[in-house]
Amino acid sequence: MSEATNRAEKMVGVEVSKLWFKSVCLDADGKLIDVYRNPIGGDQTLFSQLIQFINETKKRFGDFQKIGVAVPGLVHHETKRVAFSTFIPEHETIDFHGEMEAATALKITIENDANAAAYGEFVGGAGRGSRNLFYATLGAGIGGALIFDGKIWHGASGFAGEFGHIAINSDGVKLEDVASAASIVRRTRSRFHQDGTSSLSSLDEEEIGLKDVIKAAQEGDDFAVLMLDRTGKYVGTALAGVINLLNIEKVVVGGGIMQAENLVLDSIIRRARELSFAPSFAATQIVSGELGGNAAAIGVALLSGEF
Repeated sequence: MSEATNRAEKMVGVEVSKLWFKSVCLDADGKLIDVYRNPIGGDQTLFSQLIQFINETKKRFGDFQKIGVAVPGLVHHETKRVAFSTFIPEHETIDFHGEMEAATALKITIENDANAAAYGEFVGGAGRGSRNLFYATLGAGIGGALIFDGKIWHGASGFAGEFGHIAINSDGVKLEDVASAASIVRRTRSRFHQDGTSSLSSLDEEEIGLKDVIKAAQEGDDFAVLMLDRTGKYVGTALAGVINLLNIEKVVVGGGIMQAENLVLDSIIRRARELSFAPSFAATQIVSGELGGNAAAIGVALLSGEF
């Protein structure tokens, strides 16, 4: 990660999700040194638990003066407040950045989780060597981020890249409605009784999760393969619009759904090729992310080292 050589000696980033906190520690070259993760639970507010987690991170990683925090929500670029969060609406009601700096005595860099993951992949993952990149994350929600000339493009207020809110048909159905992890499970359950030959039929319908669908598909289950293929088609439909509009150099696709690897990626590429302007598609490389579940924490750690 040569672009990280002039950063601080130690860089720390935290990713906040609805269910857990994860922190990473990087050296001056951006190499991953350690990862620490804790579940969220108990009677304390999520914010109180986050402060406690950062204090625990200090004990594990040693002293540091800066930290990056990646959150699932829209972060206003000027005010540094969380303007909207589907999964953690509590963040909208507080001065998240200001109160965190006051409680931790650290310099805080706050960033949307998709933006952070995009930057992590750009510097040290599948985006290495590019200057312009679009990042899509497929997981509990669908997110996106843009990097132009090596920098995150935030838009007018900080809300650019909301890939999951792209409408994919004339009825206004959004990509997130049909391609998130929850939607894959929902679609699988809705067709559950139509294919008795599927290995999934041996499971309790209400207990089927994304991991079950992916595992079945990887083992050759035609029904599970179909569910993931359709997900890829939905994503590829939306992605074609990005390619046509931006003539982007590279697209990196990450998130939990990409544990299915080519079962989803190949479908994305086929559909994007069908709907994209051929010369623009030919100039775009579509690849899987390399940093996996650490992408957002790594990216925000790198960003914290720049300020």
